Amino acid sequence: MSVAPAEVVRPETSEVTERAWITIVWNDPVNLMSYVTFVFMEYFRYDRAKAERLMLDVHEKGRALVSTGTREEMERDVTAMHGYGLWATMQKDD
Repeated sequence: MSVAPAEVVRPETSEVTERAWITIVWNDPVNLMSYVTFVFMEYFRYDRAKAERLMLDVHEKGRALVSTGTREEMERDVTAMHGYGLWATMQKDD
């Protein structure tokens, strides 16, 4: 004779969240600072102050983190930056 447990015990499940991905725009010798600002305002809909701050990071630090999200979203953003003629890559956020 077997006895069934009165209560089914299930292991706790923890939601595994995927680490965010980031899009980085890199400095290049081709695009003007005003154009980079325009792209950030046009594509990401950043206000002028944020777009200029990111553009200065690109110009002075050589790169700027411009967006975060899922891998698919960052693939879309990188493709868009390439379409505007900017150098961009994506990677997992550390």
